[in-house]
Amino acid sequence: MRKVLLPTIIIIAASLLVIRIFYLQIIDDSFKLKSENNAIKKVYDYPERGYIYDRHGKLLVANQASYDIMVIPREVKKDLNIAEFCTLLNITQDEYHKRIEKAKVYSPRLPSVFLSQLNKNEFAAFQEKLRKYEGFYFQKRSLRDYEVDYGANIFGFITQVNEKFLAKNPYYNSGDLHGMQGVEQSYEDILRGIKGVKYIQKDKYNREIGPYKEGKYDTIAVAGEDINLTIDAALQKYGEELMINKRGGIVAIEPKSGEILALVTAPSYDPGILVGRQRSKNYTLLYHDSIAKPLYDRGLLAEYPPGSPFKILTGLVALQEGVVNEQTTFMCHHGFSYGGGRFMKCHGFGPHQLHNGIYNSCNTYFGQAYMLTINKYKDPGQAVDVWSNHVKSFGLGQFMGYDLPTGKRGNIPTSKTYKRIYPNGGWRSSTIVSNAIGQGEVLMTPIQLANMMATVANQGYYYTPHIIKKIEGEKIDEKFTTKHVTTIDQKYFPPVISGLFDVYNKGTAYALRVEGIDICGKTGTAENYAKINGKREKLKDHSIFVAFAPKDNPKIAIAVMIENGGFGATVAGPIASLMIEKYLRNKITRTDLETRVLNKSLAAEYAKLGGMNEASKIESVPKDSLLQAKIIKPKAPVTVTPKTEVKKTAVDTTKKN
Repeated sequence: MRKVLLPTIIIIAASLLVIRIFYLQIIDDSFKLKSENNAIKKVYDYPERGYIYDRHGKLLVANQASYDIMVIPREVKKDLNIAEFCTLLNITQDEYHKRIEKAKVYSPRLPSVFLSQLNKNEFAAFQEKLRKYEGFYFQKRSLRDYEVDYGANIFGFITQVNEKFLAKNPYYNSGDLHGMQGVEQSYEDILRGIKGVKYIQKDKYNREIGPYKEGKYDTIAVAGEDINLTIDAALQKYGEELMINKRGGIVAIEPKSGEILALVTAPSYDPGILVGRQRSKNYTLLYHDSIAKPLYDRGLLAEYPPGSPFKILTGLVALQEGVVNEQTTFMCHHGFSYGGGRFMKCHGFGPHQLHNGIYNSCNTYFGQAYMLTINKYKDPGQAVDVWSNHVKSFGLGQFMGYDLPTGKRGNIPTSKTYKRIYPNGGWRSSTIVSNAIGQGEVLMTPIQLANMMATVANQGYYYTPHIIKKIEGEKIDEKFTTKHVTTIDQKYFPPVISGLFDVYNKGTAYALRVEGIDICGKTGTAENYAKINGKREKLKDHSIFVAFAPKDNPKIAIAVMIENGGFGATVAGPIASLMIEKYLRNKITRTDLETRVLNKSLAAEYAKLGGMNEASKIESVPKDSLLQAKIIKPKAPVTVTPKTEVKKTAVDTTKKN
């Protein structure tokens, strides 16, 4: 048996090897294609990226024709007239040599991008003499053409892949483009389409002689899918106009769906400046503006103490835990004493219950309610975790799962937080009472604040905020249609909503009412400190406002955060009222508020942090005059490339709020 076994194994292995060789050499000649690579030129056909529309079908982002000059270093003639070549392409001879060397490093035999993103006018002069420059050819692409000058943080931009990206993404080749930031990155796989490829055979003299194997291996480009965003273009534009000469974020959400209606960050920039040959120079200016940070999406990334709006959750948790009811009363004497003689100041005075505690924004009421919540349990660590779990059920203290590639989790403290801060123990409710009024260790992003208000508007549930409304030929992710229910019983929301309604009728937002629209809102002011010349300095407080409307059957929930804006009703509040009216009525009747906001500049406050450097001036320069800010826009006008029909396959402070 042993004598037979070894020969049998050898015969079987040899047979399998012969069969495999026969298959590869006779039947499947795809490996032959690879072996003949030196005699075959591979030409890619790049598809159009999908168009981007708003929720109403308004075209926001289309495409325009562009040309890349490609080079195969080995084929470039030594006697090439470099001076003439550089003049045609408007580059220096030093640039020429650097680009050639870079191409050689990538591969002397394979094509790579020599000069990218020429527009029609730039390319026309070069095309006439292209035949003179062996080793160079052009490749047509489509670049983004922005139909609007707002929403840059939403769209993101298109950029060339780098070596690190290539190593992780084999679909792409050197010189390819991909989406970065915004929906261009989130939905890259859908928007990019599928590139086609043609194999061109060359003879021994390196001349093209026709398609390889009569085009057997050629593939057709498949255009990217179009997408509709949840954004209301008119609301987004209006929000960015209101934020000129201010810094901060505005986030508006449709409560019943979680659809993001507006996502404003300020300062921002015209997305068109990141298209074409000047993209790199303009991006560098934006990137190095470390003061205003126009590339930093404050609506998603900036973590702030939420201030008084957080009292909404303090009240709801206290009701759920049964430590207060609607009639529970606390006496306010412009504040209250706690924790061995410490005093939390308040602008209120007299008896406060839940209702007037909300619309008067009484620190005393919510500080006492919070301490009762913590003191309900013998172990303060357990109590904080119970409180924390309630608050986190509103989507706070975590990445929310929305469909944009950037974000921060904020911070909702737990027992672990205080065990770390107080390793020897000794902390209690009075130690951490500042959490009650949105200070302490609590941090939230504007989108979390907006989602919190959407949840209150829905009386206890929310849908994950998202920016995609429709993808042509596909369904959106089911996680965006999954309801999230809080740990607070529905019966506790109406009394809180009633208090929020009277913030506009009797309280701190009385001057911000819009006739005919029942708005529920909450003002807020958060203390603001910064290090200046190595010292911790107190700056002007942040202005915060949250709201939803109408009171019954809400259609919009909004959060506005204005850095160094002062009281909540001073800057953030008017912006919220104006945004709500704009969305619900598509017109403005409170023109007095509009004028006040448009004329309000906080540049003097920001100057205390070092002023505005060049790129940050974008926020105060008309968008048709960006050259004044050293931002270079395309010189030649461009036209939108018609969409080709292609078959597609598959804190409150002691001050008044």
